[in-house]
Amino acid sequence: MRFLPRLLLTCLAWAATGLAWAATPLVTPLQLKALSEAGARIIDIREGPAYALQHVPGAVSAPYGLWRATGKNPGLPPTLAELTALVQALGLTPDTPAVIVYTGIDATDFGGAARVYWTLKSLGLRQPAILNGGLSAWKAAGQPVSDQAAVTAKSRWQPQFNPQWLATREQVRASLEQTGVLRVDARPAPYYQGRIATDLAHARGTLPGAVSLDSENLFELGSAALMDKMALEDEADKLKAAPGEPIITFCNAGHWSATDWFVLSEVLGRPNVRMYAGSIIDWTAAPAPLPMDNEPGRWQQLRYAALSWAHRNLGTKAP
Repeated sequence: MRFLPRLLLTCLAWAATGLAWAATPLVTPLQLKALSEAGARIIDIREGPAYALQHVPGAVSAPYGLWRATGKNPGLPPTLAELTALVQALGLTPDTPAVIVYTGIDATDFGGAARVYWTLKSLGLRQPAILNGGLSAWKAAGQPVSDQAAVTAKSRWQPQFNPQWLATREQVRASLEQTGVLRVDARPAPYYQGRIATDLAHARGTLPGAVSLDSENLFELGSAALMDKMALEDEADKLKAAPGEPIITFCNAGHWSATDWFVLSEVLGRPNVRMYAGSIIDWTAAPAPLPMDNEPGRWQQLRYAALSWAHRNLGTKAP
């Protein structure tokens, strides 16, 4: 007779875990431990050599580079055929609970996990999540690591990419003529201000009418873990977006902007949030130049280029 009460308590505990899983896109190390024991797939997106040294026990390896396009614009998603082969190799189906694990060193590091989450959700995975703080948080919580590679059976999932959370260059361009569409630049201020640019961009500055929400502002100071929900709401409120206002996040190549998208859409539950995956690299690669804000003049561009060269090669102050 004592067995039945214990069994009931166990079932209730697992039910509670399932409800918590369904309610949050972020999980803690203790939640991940319970979910792993319940059969969730753990996806480690660090480089292969790092995975080989240590990882969450049972995690499968899928380095971040596999989730990005190759060529001149790494911000674009890979082909559907490439993504299909990837999720099948990971043994995923639409109903497979999956937790993404990154290293956990800084805010930029988190962006990779957010981008993979965005990709999996777009492919139709119903229960993706991210380990907040990554492997660093897992180890800090006293959880074990393994150097034994995990193997999983290949699935037959044939996903279809849902463009609901994707903004294309044409859609962003059309938004310039629409009222009530907020374009959010997730890059650090010097990029937004046009003082520096990524090497693959053909121009400096930001999208017309864009507002700045540096993705690093969404993290605990010096941490790779997102702030609590109340603090994230405070940061999001600075955008002064109207309720339900469409939002398009962007950066240089769909990395930092994945964090802004993740926080606004998944953590805070704001509707109509999309990510311009191609971002500034794609925008400035258009056959005919597209409008930019904060674009410096010719002489100012030369000055910034000289300052950037001196910073990289001589250690002078950044522009």
